[in-house]
Amino acid sequence: MLPLDPHFRLKLADTQQELRAAQRLRYEVFVAELGGDGPLVDHDARLEADEYDPYYDHLILIDTRRDADALDHVVGVYRLLRDEKAAEFGRFYSEDEYDLSVLKAGGRSLLELGRSCVHRDYRGGPALYHLWNGLGDYVLEHGVEILFGVASFHGTDVAALAEPLAYLHHTHLAPAALRVRVQPQHFQSMDLMPADQIDRRRAMLAMPALIKAYLRLGGFVGEGAFVDRAFNTIDICLLMDTQAMNARSKALYSRGRA
Repeated sequence: MLPLDPHFRLKLADTQQELRAAQRLRYEVFVAELGGDGPLVDHDARLEADEYDPYYDHLILIDTRRDADALDHVVGVYRLLRDEKAAEFGRFYSEDEYDLSVLKAGGRSLLELGRSCVHRDYRGGPALYHLWNGLGDYVLEHGVEILFGVASFHGTDVAALAEPLAYLHHTHLAPAALRVRVQPQHFQSMDLMPADQIDRRRAMLAMPALIKAYLRLGGFVGEGAFVDRAFNTIDICLLMDTQAMNARSKALYSRGRA
């Protein structure tokens, strides 16, 4: 395991300023870079927020060399919601897009992941790795068994993304016990090409880095995609059974523990 860079600090946000800094990074990535929008997006303050934020834990990666007062010291974010917190709110964020009844009826400990992003200056470096280590600690602390959450392709042109979507459908569809499905009124099939016509290399090159990372760890996808025109994305639901991960993948969650 790589040691944490001495200039990095990894923690759960526990002040309003830290939450606002997380929302500032989300704005820069999801709104300024990717063209998203939403009813609680504050363009004047450059904050991407929603009604779910108070119920989530916000895992943040801080670069202590950056200006906290300018809210630009948070360089990585993961938003985390355990099933008991979702019960308080009444639903998971993903339920706006996906029918999660198969997960909720399974009796296993659930953790919803979302709003994962890294500052543009830190992509390709260790920032995402450190966030995943923090996520691993969180999973172990709370005994989480199933991780799930929405991940996105940029843009809303389904035809342009037919090959990577079809590749996910044919090769990484979740087993029945985990197979969430897009809500009927929003269902966009991912079965867009015959399996024998897919070029695997080309499909993987079109895949966002976060999705590829989940797949390497043994992740699955739910059935169907959701075209999110407000956020200018095509969303899929990624799922991971922590008990079914291979030994190499589990090393991410061990942090050297016996």
